[in-house]
Amino acid sequence: MAGALDGVTVIELAGIGPGPFACMMLADHGARVIRIERPGVSGRYGDSGNRDILNRSRERIELDMKDPASVAQVRELVKSADALVEGFRPGVMERLGLGPDVLLADNPRLVFGRMTGWGQDGPMAPLAGHDINYIALSGALHTYGRKGEKPTFPVNAVGDFGGGGMMMAFGVLAAILSARTTGKGQVVDCAMVDGAAIISAMTYTFFANGVWRDERGVNMLDSGAHFYDTYETADGKWISIGSIEPQFYALLRQAAGLADDPAFDAQMDQSGWPALKDRLTALFLTKTRDDWCAIMDGSDICFAPVLSLTEAPKHPHNVARKTFVREGGIVQPAPAPRFSGTPAPPVSLSGR
Repeated sequence: MAGALDGVTVIELAGIGPGPFACMMLADHGARVIRIERPGVSGRYGDSGNRDILNRSRERIELDMKDPASVAQVRELVKSADALVEGFRPGVMERLGLGPDVLLADNPRLVFGRMTGWGQDGPMAPLAGHDINYIALSGALHTYGRKGEKPTFPVNAVGDFGGGGMMMAFGVLAAILSARTTGKGQVVDCAMVDGAAIISAMTYTFFANGVWRDERGVNMLDSGAHFYDTYETADGKWISIGSIEPQFYALLRQAAGLADDPAFDAQMDQSGWPALKDRLTALFLTKTRDDWCAIMDGSDICFAPVLSLTEAPKHPHNVARKTFVREGGIVQPAPAPRFSGTPAPPVSLSGR
């Protein structure tokens, strides 16, 4: 099981968050990823450094980048690599003597991936920041949350991982394809603020077409609608409902005993959403989560229980698809997506 990216070599300058996530994705699918770490900083979790899922399936080298011999060693590694991924502030790689001009001169086919929050240029480029700041500037954070409440950030999924790591993985692979066609490498400027913005393309589409109000918690997909939300159950757990299409909404009404209630007929009348949401809130509190699963599982209602991190790996669907694997004593997400002809090799927290 070599993986779809067998034959691709990536040099990763160790960082945290989006850069390691991008390189995890590449390594998951068979790329040879050589992670260069500072001496004595081999991992963030435990003395062995082998409990960080984001760092799985790598080769590891410790190098002191302040040592000219180490810099020379990096240059030597890069000469035969397809890509390098780094996550320093703009200018740091240049000061180390490892900027794009130097490394592309050593290897004209090199893809130089630069992972930052604000990008390589612009007035905020040299400033510190975190996921919450990047998604705030993109407009995305403004849309997350309930009516009348403050913005609620979705952990660091949108900036670090969706808008950062996945964009970097895509950018690196796109540039590698280009280099293999043209013989010319290039710099991939991957900024999380840009990534968070493009992830919000559908929201900007709705807004431009007048079907999204520029406020939180009043739109169909941001908790404004009664048929697209989470609801608490009698045992203090939660369920999710996403019955947008009329046929799925009809199934929801049947399962909830509301098929003959005229109050629920005008599904898309936004003026009625708050009152209908109150009705559903009270209704779902009358049964446990398992009760509602028994009623709604196996239907096209667009329903799922809200599972905890402990529960999700045990759900029958996730078990059947092997969505999670256990490696190194840790339950972790399996590589995704799936490839029929070149399946991902087994993950390894201790490297390959």
